[in-house]
Amino acid sequence: MNLKRRQFLEVAVTSTALTMIGITGARAAGDPNVIRIGIAAGGPRTSDPNLTTQGGDNWATEQMYEQLVRPADGTFATAPDQYLPTLATEWKMSPDAKTWTFKLRGGVQFHKGYGEMTADDVVFSYKRAIAGGTNVAILSNIADVVADGPYSVTITLKTADVNLLGTTIFSNNTSIVSKKAVDAIGAEKFKTDAVGTGPYELTRFDPQWGTAMKRHEAYWGEKAKTPNVECVYMADTTARTLALLSGDVDMIEAVRAPGWVDSMLQRDPTLIFDMTSPGSFNTLHVNLNRKPFDNLKVRQALMYAIDRHAIADALKPMGGFTAGLQPDFFPAGFKTEDLPPELQYKPAPEKAKALLTEAGFPDGFDFDSNCSQREDYSSIMLIVQEQLRAVGMRMNLKIGDHTAYHADNKMDKNTLALHSSSYPPIPTQLYFQQLSVKSEVKSDGSGGLNYSHYGVAIPGIEDMLDKALQSTDFNTYVDNCKKIELQVLRDLPLIGLASLSFTVARNARLDLGYKVQSGYARWRFHRAAKTA
Repeated sequence: MNLKRRQFLEVAVTSTALTMIGITGARAAGDPNVIRIGIAAGGPRTSDPNLTTQGGDNWATEQMYEQLVRPADGTFATAPDQYLPTLATEWKMSPDAKTWTFKLRGGVQFHKGYGEMTADDVVFSYKRAIAGGTNVAILSNIADVVADGPYSVTITLKTADVNLLGTTIFSNNTSIVSKKAVDAIGAEKFKTDAVGTGPYELTRFDPQWGTAMKRHEAYWGEKAKTPNVECVYMADTTARTLALLSGDVDMIEAVRAPGWVDSMLQRDPTLIFDMTSPGSFNTLHVNLNRKPFDNLKVRQALMYAIDRHAIADALKPMGGFTAGLQPDFFPAGFKTEDLPPELQYKPAPEKAKALLTEAGFPDGFDFDSNCSQREDYSSIMLIVQEQLRAVGMRMNLKIGDHTAYHADNKMDKNTLALHSSSYPPIPTQLYFQQLSVKSEVKSDGSGGLNYSHYGVAIPGIEDMLDKALQSTDFNTYVDNCKKIELQVLRDLPLIGLASLSFTVARNARLDLGYKVQSGYARWRFHRAAKTA
């Protein structure tokens, strides 16, 4: 195909795709008053931070809501003293790490004229999260949250948590919302009509298009440099990529697939790629209620069949290897050589076949599994599919819409469920969300992210998790977390496939105002501005 013909087709594709999502004619790159990001999903599900399960929705909640504390922009806080005052100005922990008192910032205003934030809003926000959010497992350690006055809150815990600032306080679910707004708007409408304290406030929620926000002029801190932010949902990879190259968006969630970064740099060498380290933890949930995966030998065969180094290598420069669930540079992480030999699970197809024979499947077996069409999910699972096929585990992979995939997982409709989440260097957070009995998936969608039914179908790690939380010194905490890592490698309800740097490609004219080094798969735009 000649150059002119290819350019014509690209313009046509871009025009058609952008017409479908409603941003035709708007060149974000040339407009200093708007930051527009292309989100890799079909549409927003909620603007309520207590209910988000789709990573793309967190880009908007990150702008609209705040917690009592937060790490510096672009980083994780690896120790408690690295958290910064946000809606709380100071805090203290009791010697037994069970009682935490927070002094609140005065004069903080909610969006849309809903008034000043007080301790009543903090108590309300925490109690609604405890009662029915997507992080109920971690929040179940809270015994009570009480207001000690208009600007003071005390949180008491059932068991000690030396990492409370990271496990609980800086969490999407414990973002502070306006009690007055929820009462006035109603809980159902609040899902798409957010009211927080963040540097931006919601102006539009369109389930087909995305979300729009404007600068919160009554913000307590330094006001956002750019007046408007738009999160435009663009599930189609071609449309999202061409929208960035043509200037219709300023940045996009990257295609986290082999070779994508190099191909983009060939198209535009001025592009900037922001990458978190380690980024997302790509874990594979083995549904213990689906035969034959209730058989440990089958799960061991699965583990020996999967070449995790090959997956990480295929995803470079974004991919990273994990010997267990945590990267080796996180507190509870292991290097392969530091694991017991029987838990190293170096790729061994012949051993996998022998285990399947012992389990009663000498000819292998067929099974169905669902996967998201998003590139990072589909790339990983297609690699896994080929590796499993080589030992006789024939996976019929059904690839579909990303939003629907998450909804189906929440209703226990999968066999091998790939999940991608960003976690701080606090191991218990992953254990709570993906392994705890309290997070077990429910067929009615009311459960959590424990898609394997670990701790229910077979004994789990509840006692070890309790011991980790009862630790009042960091070394004991880490030792208990390492024991959990080893137990999970024995039981294999959950497999750490690879870490994958969360990556955003952005136009060089957009300066974020800080360097992205680590952190969650979302960051704030309040310091971002366009350069000439």
